[in-house]
Amino acid sequence: MTQQNPVIRIKAHTNKHGRFLMVVAALIAGITLLLSQLFWQEHKLVLMFSYLTALVFAITGLAKLSEPAFSILLSPDYLSYQHRNGQWQISWQQIQRFDLVKETIGLEQVELAYIGIKLLDIDMLAKQISPRLANKLIHEQKPLISFAVRYQLIPFERGIICFEPYQLASGELIKGPIAAFLHHSKNLHDAFGFHLYLPASSLDRDLPAFNQLLRQCKQHSQHYHST
Repeated sequence: MTQQNPVIRIKAHTNKHGRFLMVVAALIAGITLLLSQLFWQEHKLVLMFSYLTALVFAITGLAKLSEPAFSILLSPDYLSYQHRNGQWQISWQQIQRFDLVKETIGLEQVELAYIGIKLLDIDMLAKQISPRLANKLIHEQKPLISFAVRYQLIPFERGIICFEPYQLASGELIKGPIAAFLHHSKNLHDAFGFHLYLPASSLDRDLPAFNQLLRQCKQHSQHYHST
């Protein structure tokens, strides 16, 4: 029987309590409905505010429940980022380095809420990310592009989404959302030195601790199959 490789499953701390929020929303709505039968005319504005509060809790709870059960998977073979719009998966051998995303602005060092991943070859992303996720990440990572343009890490024109085909080193032309994402990743690499970004919201611990975990996983992956 083939032995299954162990997998570390990371559950994002921001995705917790989805069911709890839904229960709170139901309780607020139920109590407000009961009170509305008795005091609607006297306290109309307060009761309407309570309904809106229940709605906010419900929407937040649904958003959390719609996320994948685990945001990141770490195995001896690969690192996989899970998103409700798809996933990307890369082998440890394709990764050159990890690090916190920092930039020195004037005399101050600014740390952004991401862990950056530098790849040996950006072209491999063309086959390892879904078009839907590629499109979504371009918009989710807009703050990174805005930061890069604001502090002149890249010129303004490179902060605009590029819909031109992307030519791989092999000569193959990539079109659509994946091409736009490859242009986007190249711009971010030129600005910050990384192609892929894990947001702090997808992690289960602080950025330095998770960065250390990734380094340990990459190091151990080199010896796992040889033992």
